[in-house]
Amino acid sequence: MLTQCYIGLGSNLDNPYRHVLDALKDLDSLPASELISFSSLYCSRPMGPPDQPPYVNAAAQLDTRLAASDLLDELQSIELAHGRERKEEQWGPRTLDLDILLFGHQTINNPRLTVPHRGISKREFVLYPLHELDKNLMIPNLGCIYRIKPRCYRNGLIQIKH
Repeated sequence: MLTQCYIGLGSNLDNPYRHVLDALKDLDSLPASELISFSSLYCSRPMGPPDQPPYVNAAAQLDTRLAASDLLDELQSIELAHGRERKEEQWGPRTLDLDILLFGHQTINNPRLTVPHRGISKREFVLYPLHELDKNLMIPNLGCIYRIKPRCYRNGLIQIKH
């Protein structure tokens, strides 16, 4: 079965702009999947420790035949290929972060994966790129993105490449 899903991309180490662009190419070569579209790139303030560089963020729309857990495995492999190191620090700097934001209309809550992604309605670096991709996107349990986005301030978010 084909599932439409949305992936959040972020990086703030080792040429983050390049990591995000390369990760989009990696998403385009995922098995049983097709990259449909991707947002502009955005520069955002870091969540968590303030003594880290700003992030480059984007969102991508994929159609996939992979199960959510298999897609997560593929995304984590891409992160590792980009030098991602998983540390105890939750919101620390990273070369690449790939998150499943939405997986069809499903709600998933297990130890490995939560969909819709936690905090999706409060994160400008997620909402603005998603809204760019689909202004009428429905987020399970939250409603339409065009109603959610105005309640989420830009917090310094800057569109850097369209």
